[in-house]
Amino acid sequence: MKFKRVFAIVVDSCGFGSAPDSYKFDDEGADTIGNLSRATGGIYMPNLQKLGAGNLHDIMGMDPIPDTKGYYLKLEEASVGKDTMTGHWELMGLYIDEPFITFTDTGFPKELIDELEEKTGYKVIGNKAASGTEILDELGERHMETKEMIVYTSADSVLQIAAHEETFGLDELNRYCEIAREITMKPEWKVGRIISRPFIGNKKGEFVRTPNRHDWALEPFDRTVLDELKDSGYDVISIGKIADIFVNKGITEAYKSQSSIHGMEQTIEIADKDFTGMCFTNLVDFDAKWGHRRNSEGYKKELEDFDVLLGKLIEKLNEDDLVLITADHGNDPTWKGTDHTRELVPLFLYSKSMKGTGLLRPGKTFADAGATVANNFKVKMPKYGESLLEYLK
Repeated sequence: MKFKRVFAIVVDSCGFGSAPDSYKFDDEGADTIGNLSRATGGIYMPNLQKLGAGNLHDIMGMDPIPDTKGYYLKLEEASVGKDTMTGHWELMGLYIDEPFITFTDTGFPKELIDELEEKTGYKVIGNKAASGTEILDELGERHMETKEMIVYTSADSVLQIAAHEETFGLDELNRYCEIAREITMKPEWKVGRIISRPFIGNKKGEFVRTPNRHDWALEPFDRTVLDELKDSGYDVISIGKIADIFVNKGITEAYKSQSSIHGMEQTIEIADKDFTGMCFTNLVDFDAKWGHRRNSEGYKKELEDFDVLLGKLIEKLNEDDLVLITADHGNDPTWKGTDHTRELVPLFLYSKSMKGTGLLRPGKTFADAGATVANNFKVKMPKYGESLLEYLK
């Protein structure tokens, strides 16, 4: 193997421009990092700039430079969709040819809600597509008074359940979510994820979601690069919601994160450990806190804070470490609506041992990332994706 440790970091939703088929998703012109950079007067990310971000894309505040480090390219999503699970599963070698079911326009069917109420013993309120913060302001006080469960969805294939962490309890919320997962395994209701949304606060305007979220995702329908690594005796360390997205399949060690900043801090701590395999990190706040809420300034600050910690991680790398930085979809904070955006994603590859640098050929699937990892550790290659290992000099 060329690299002993691989640190794969997903900057959740940080797209790098409209995908060729973005018109199919009504996303022509979406450009998460480009548009938000122009909307905020520029982004300062010197470490990502050194890795070639400004050479790869038109980003205000990050001009192209001649002395980049490592290699960089854009990946095109092959699967049908623009959601979290589709993006992450494809990164690790899967191809999704049917989009997950959504209930954005109609809410969940009466039959589904009736079964939820019957099996849990709680009435449901909400049942619509909504912002996670707005629906708390709308229904949080009522929930605290009546114990009625706040059920809502989004443009993603998700059924989200919000409950007050202190007055209702995490255990009861999680029990409810497990029942919802069981019910929504029916083909006509099979959403990608059930998500618990615990919150605290005493009244409208003060409610905030806590880090104790949990996802109950569908299991990947086939083996991924993570399974191949684990079964071959390599370490697969999950940080953030990676373990939830893959339902712990192919994971040897998992850490929950309280925020994206915390996730990077955990990744930096893992860099002090002696392991052989991959550390796989998801940084969700870019998407959940800023992209969906169309908050360009918040997104910008999160990116700049990430860049500081990226610099600290790079300092800790050994000569035989490889860092991969990518995304799972776009979520342009300047775009209409609150949905993800169909975009190309970046892939930056850096190691202190690299002598070369530059732009690599475009990738036709996110699975090129997973194929590169599999090739490095000489495990079974995924069905999709082409390794970039031979280009890393």
